[in-house]
Amino acid sequence: MSVATTVDQKIASKKVIMYSKSYCPFCTKAKKAFQDLLNDGTLSKNDYEVVEIENDPNCDAIQDYMKTKTGGRSVPRVFINGKFIGGGDETAQMKSTGKLTELVKA
Repeated sequence: MSVATTVDQKIASKKVIMYSKSYCPFCTKAKKAFQDLLNDGTLSKNDYEVVEIENDPNCDAIQDYMKTKTGGRSVPRVFINGKFIGGGDETAQMKSTGKLTELVKA
């Protein structure tokens, strides 16, 4: 199966998917925003998945596909309901304005 097919299937499989690297501070920022939504019950653990790619043999190919799909290859790449919403800064900003909660509830 191609990287593109695998990534697209993963994105379609959950309400929230984040492609991440465990050591990335922007990924940590986005995870914190979603952790708050998990803690308050807005988001269920079944609807949320973080895909850590740094040890994936296809890491570069995944990031190259993200460049094609989203315009950038950096992590995090955050998708809600199949739609790319941005990275760590965008996710944190949406959390502070309430937009992230709205997207997750939609």
